[in-house]
Amino acid sequence: MFSVYGKAGRLFRGSMEDLRKIGPTSALSRTKRTAGVGREAIDSFVSLLAQHGSAQAVPAMPTQDAPHRDAMAAYAQTASNQHLRHPLSLVRDIMNPGAITLFESSTVAQAWGLLAQHQLGQAPVLDTAGRLVGLLTRAELMRADRLPGPQTHALVWQALLAQSVAELMWTPVPSVAPETDIRRLARVLLDTGLPGLPVVDERDSVIGFVSRTDILRAVVADPPLDLWT
Repeated sequence: MFSVYGKAGRLFRGSMEDLRKIGPTSALSRTKRTAGVGREAIDSFVSLLAQHGSAQAVPAMPTQDAPHRDAMAAYAQTASNQHLRHPLSLVRDIMNPGAITLFESSTVAQAWGLLAQHQLGQAPVLDTAGRLVGLLTRAELMRADRLPGPQTHALVWQALLAQSVAELMWTPVPSVAPETDIRRLARVLLDTGLPGLPVVDERDSVIGFVSRTDILRAVVADPPLDLWT
C-alpha cells in the first residue's frame, strides 16, 4: 500500500498500480532527475561553507577495518542464531525505524548539518503538526544550477543557506506502508527516481525510512530476501 502526501495532507492512498496512474511526483522547482551525490561531494560542499563560517562539523568516517569487523561480527551472530532466520519479503523487514526528519521551516544550513551529522542522503520533511509533506534529498541540495561558485560573495551564500527546506523539497511525495511487498517498493523507486521512501503507518505517522541501500543490503545479507514465493 502506498500513499502520497503534500502540503494539503494525504492526497492518495492505494496500490502500486493505482499510484503509477497518477503520474510522476515532482518537486516545486525540479525539472529533471538528479543523480545521487557521494561523500566526496559532501566534503567539498561543507569545505566551501566553512569559508563563509556556515559549515557544521562532519563526523569522521570509520576506519577501513571497521566494516570488516562489523561484517565478521554479524556473520558470527547469524551463525549462532540460525533458528531465528526468516525470509525477508516486506518493507518492515528491511526499513530503518525512527526516521531522521526535518521540518519545512528548517533552513538549508540546518538541513545540511543534519544530513552530514547522520551521513544521510535524504530526510522526510514534516509540517508543524508532524505530518509528512515532502522529502529533501542531498542531490537536490547539490544541483549545479543552484550552488553559487566558490568566489561568490558571502551574502549570496548566506541567502542560499537561509532558504527554507519547503522551497527545495520534493512535494507531494510518495510513502509506503510497512506491510508492502519489497518488489512493489522497488518498482516505485524506479518509477520516481527517488532514493527511498518514508514509511507511514495507518495514522499517517512517519515511523521509518526505506532506501535503495536497504534493499541492496538485504540482497547480500543473511537471512535472504524471499521475493518470488
